[in-house]
Amino acid sequence: MFGATEPTDAAVNTTPAASAWVDLGGTQDGVKLSVDQTYGELEVDQITLRVGSRLTKQDFTIETSLAEATLENLSLTLNGGTSASGAGWKSFDPNVTSSATQPNYFACLFDGYAPSQFRRRVIGRKMLNTDSVEVAYTKDKQVLIPAKFAGHYVSGTVTPFHIIDQTA
Repeated sequence: MFGATEPTDAAVNTTPAASAWVDLGGTQDGVKLSVDQTYGELEVDQITLRVGSRLTKQDFTIETSLAEATLENLSLTLNGGTSASGAGWKSFDPNVTSSATQPNYFACLFDGYAPSQFRRRVIGRKMLNTDSVEVAYTKDKQVLIPAKFAGHYVSGTVTPFHIIDQTA
């Protein structure tokens, strides 16, 4: 959930509170954090070399394949929808509201390994899946739900993502 209470940096090696964070299960082929920075060139007439650069755009994504093809994980990668359940069944319908609707941003937290086999935690604070979702059902392969979560601006004082490494 966007705005969820984050675990403290000192709690990098503990499980986050289930009341604020939902476990999406295992992943396959790891988790990839990508940061794309675009710089504009600064120049003057008197010098042939670039005299400086100015950051004009920054994007970051967290990408993985969710190894548990649950309706809840599908709902997350499709940025919401309607779920229902009853005795012996549950269902999901995708969101089909107008394009002017404000999306439901969420926060995500991935735990992995830092150097020397210590823990690393990456927290994306305002995320939304902005990529296509294609789920393949084949007889000889595991069903995976691809997820490419794009980070968004939070505020002038809150960064869009935070990385914590355990050191001892």
